[in-house]
Amino acid sequence: MGWFNEPYRFNTSSLRIAHITDCHLFTDKADEYFGVNTAAHFEQALAHMATQALDGVIFGGDLTQDHSFESYLLFSELIHKSALTCPVFWLPGNHDEVAMLSRISGGQINSAKHIVANETELLLINSKGPTPAGWVSGAHLDEIADCLVQSSNDKLIFCHHNPLPINGYLDKHMLENGPQLLNVLVNSGNVSGLFHGHVHNEYEQSYRDLKVYATPASSVQFKKYSAQWLQQNCGPAYRMFYIDAQKARTSVKTEVVWLNG
Repeated sequence: MGWFNEPYRFNTSSLRIAHITDCHLFTDKADEYFGVNTAAHFEQALAHMATQALDGVIFGGDLTQDHSFESYLLFSELIHKSALTCPVFWLPGNHDEVAMLSRISGGQINSAKHIVANETELLLINSKGPTPAGWVSGAHLDEIADCLVQSSNDKLIFCHHNPLPINGYLDKHMLENGPQLLNVLVNSGNVSGLFHGHVHNEYEQSYRDLKVYATPASSVQFKKYSAQWLQQNCGPAYRMFYIDAQKARTSVKTEVVWLNG
């Protein structure tokens, strides 16, 4: 079964989508990551997203910190106990296992990686490599290229790892073949932006004419432009998308929502 073979379809040209990433949950709901109760932060973000009349949520990876299956079950529990009613899609981070993410999928947690809304498509990419750094395999690059040319619709791309350096500590674990992926996207002529997590802060960059955005973590942020790994509790955050494809070209507006308690 190919990565993009089971699309999820919205019968609309306008979408409200949230991107939330890097929740770093544990088996124990009370456990902390660099002094932050990650489950409480995730619950706070879910509660706020539930007020936004969302069509869908994309989880951008690094669900688990302790790599236990119980942390995946906690993720599922927190979603199902929240007031959020829209589908939640996912892609893997370097901490995650696709097999475990698949085990908790079903119903509200949806495993589709190709989201279609009339003239706009969202592709969720697997950037998990054999090390904490990211790698998009040759076979997956071929899948991505094939999916890009199947229609002339505008595409938005989501992955976990940063494909461009952010001049910080996490560059040691960035997407190692990022330029190769970005060239595939740009050369298709129908990609409006790439969105990623992993770097635990907000960034906006460009590669050729392609916009590249980082979404902050729901857990803890990492200090920007620092060669040292420094953590900051800035409250949970997520990114909102307002997508409108009723014009000649898809309009995508995006903003980061910070929840500072």
